[in-house]
Amino acid sequence: MLGRLALVPDLSGGLWLPEERTLVVADLHLEKGSAYAARGVMLPPYDSAATLAALAMVMRRRQPARVIALGDSFHDREAENRLVPATLAALRQLQQGRDWLWITGNHDPAISRAMGGESAPTITVSGVVLRHEPDATAQAPEIAGHLHPTAKVRMRGRALRRRCFALSQQRCVMPAMGAYAGGLNLRDAAFRPLFRDGLSAHLLGDGRLFRIDPRLLLPD
Repeated sequence: MLGRLALVPDLSGGLWLPEERTLVVADLHLEKGSAYAARGVMLPPYDSAATLAALAMVMRRRQPARVIALGDSFHDREAENRLVPATLAALRQLQQGRDWLWITGNHDPAISRAMGGESAPTITVSGVVLRHEPDATAQAPEIAGHLHPTAKVRMRGRALRRRCFALSQQRCVMPAMGAYAGGLNLRDAAFRPLFRDGLSAHLLGDGRLFRIDPRLLLPD
């Protein structure tokens, strides 16, 4: 629970709000590959399709009435224009028959109506504020993205680094779902002011989530 809101972290990296029939996802970073290619860094141009395929999979399981994307859904202001027709069609299919809200982020401060759904800087659900960037001064509980949390732990004699949910009584910082999104270690100083009241790390493992004692988290 976060405030009055029931949360179910999903192995996909999405967050299921069962009482709201809402799926929350963060940091899709669609068209990051094409943005890098424009700068001469040649990455395989399949990240948007892979990201939407992962989103489609969790949506088939959860059947949400609403999807909320917590900012940086598009890697830059021109990403919308670089979506190929097949990727845009896949996005349209996911939006069909349900409410869709784009929360704006630092990479995508404005999202056109051509992308479907609605957009807003924040939304409040059952007293919990959903925003892109976590706010250490916030009084209300919050769900945010932006920091792409990852955790490094030692399991069975070897170090593993995985995307994770970072949770406390006050906030949830979600992992990035984007195929090329990368991540920031939970031991980084950026997380300290956000989790002074405690931290619970939930790693995306092979087939299930692992709740890890924060004392076992390793630096990079």
